[in-house]
Amino acid sequence: MGTQLNIKSEDAYYLASRLSELTGESLTTVVTEALRERLDRQLQTQSRDERIRRIRAITADMRAAMGGELPSSDHSWLYDDETGLPR
Repeated sequence: MGTQLNIKSEDAYYLASRLSELTGESLTTVVTEALRERLDRQLQTQSRDERIRRIRAITADMRAAMGGELPSSDHSWLYDDETGLPR
């Protein structure tokens, strides 16, 4: 016999049983798939959060390296005041 997992929750048993009835899968399969899907979502969230953290660190380094104030969003710094042509 394999390793056992005892869950002492009527709600958990009801949910697993209901899903088992709807899918025709065993309770073990239903619980295993539910846990696998939840774990996958959690790992994706952590991976996404880590990518965002790294991107923010890179942009903070870039901003620090640029020094001073960043250009305004009106892009006027790109054009000559007198001719209106690109600098």
